[in-house]
Amino acid sequence: MHELGVLDVNSAYAYMLIGEHHASTSVVTEIGGELVGFITAYILPEKPDTVFVWQVGVAKEGRGRGLATRMLFDILLRDACSNVRYLDTTIGPSNEPSQSLFRSLARRLDTGIEESELFSSDMFGEFESDEPHEPEILFRIGPFDRAAVERASE
Repeated sequence: MHELGVLDVNSAYAYMLIGEHHASTSVVTEIGGELVGFITAYILPEKPDTVFVWQVGVAKEGRGRGLATRMLFDILLRDACSNVRYLDTTIGPSNEPSQSLFRSLARRLDTGIEESELFSSDMFGEFESDEPHEPEILFRIGPFDRAAVERASE
């Protein structure tokens, strides 16, 4: 497996559970039989019109090819997302590539994007001891409809 960059450390078990429980809203991409990208996402139980993108990872070998955008559209075009009108994700303030990806997605969908702090850095203090965790900023993209997703994915 190729190095996918700097992501929060999660156990292999967590990824297996996400893949098992949320396969209809998650995706992996391979080049030459090697994993080069993935997105883990799920429909919010209390908001069935919202898909939450938990992580996006793209290896160096897959960068600069629009892979992350194509994976997002792959998910949004699935039957599991037929009622989705919003996409939520959280991004740290210093993660400019992810901010750019999701701002670009909002522009392509011709919709708005709201940004607000979801989790403060203080909230992570109990869980992490090495370096302080940045706050997680909620990016809420929408509303959009299926037709907008289809047009933007072309």
